[in-house]
Amino acid sequence: MLNEREIESCYLGQFIPVHYHHNMLMDANRMHNFKAAIDYVVQPGMKVLELGGGTGVLSFFAAQKASKVYCVEFNPDMVQEARKFLAINKNGERVEVIHADAFEYLPPEPVDVVICEMIHVAMLREKQVEVIEHFKQRYLERFGGPLPVFMPEAVLMAVQPVQQEYDFDGFIAPIVQFQQPGQIQNGTVELSQPQVYSLIDFTQPNDTLYRWEGLFTAERDGQLNALRFITKNILAVVPERNSTIDWLNHYMTLPLAEPVNVRAGETVQVSFAYRAGGQIQSLQAAMRAVALREASSIPAFAA
Repeated sequence: MLNEREIESCYLGQFIPVHYHHNMLMDANRMHNFKAAIDYVVQPGMKVLELGGGTGVLSFFAAQKASKVYCVEFNPDMVQEARKFLAINKNGERVEVIHADAFEYLPPEPVDVVICEMIHVAMLREKQVEVIEHFKQRYLERFGGPLPVFMPEAVLMAVQPVQQEYDFDGFIAPIVQFQQPGQIQNGTVELSQPQVYSLIDFTQPNDTLYRWEGLFTAERDGQLNALRFITKNILAVVPERNSTIDWLNHYMTLPLAEPVNVRAGETVQVSFAYRAGGQIQSLQAAMRAVALREASSIPAFAA
């Protein structure tokens, strides 16, 4: 019989089906950027902890330099998968796959780097933010400072008003849509530039409640019927190159309950509130957009 946390974990995405993890291995953008960031951050002889290891691929990347990697996974199916894959890969013996709840697990020794992949857009459905905040508190109580380096080091979240097509061969269905970044999105009209609504810095304490209200200037006429959410994971900061190694999640476009017709130059007020790790529906229910009928110039975020 599952306890309350296990039931919630299954529902909110901690037990992602195995084939989804296989699809993640085929996501070249994700794989290349994480490999580059881990190769940059992890130095020879370091100790690494991964919270939510899935197939074990990120722990494998870390094991090419680290002397020891603790790979924690709550889903028993994925524990078996990770152990099987690591057994046939170079330096896989340096990785210890541990079947445990990341909310409760602490390594037996201090570690240098903690990897906790942020999978979902806008920090929804999964509990990574809460896991890391709990981990930092428990880690400091057991080992004292300093804290390990976290990967991602930070997360940048932005929102953008759009007009989204919801006609599927004559069937009208306003649905949640996930879109590949960096590609032309057929059926999507960007009505304004994105704006950042939250920056999560894992070296600092972080609240799990996001509440935002902001103003956009419509760049063209259209019907604002959806909000696009953009999440950029800053995997590693590279100061010597004055750059970062990033991973951009798929865009998530959520339909508004009450669309708004806008004209170019009008000011639009957008607001929403949700909790990290919550359901997509909780964010969608809180989304509001109102045309203020005034022109304004608002700083924008470049996706």
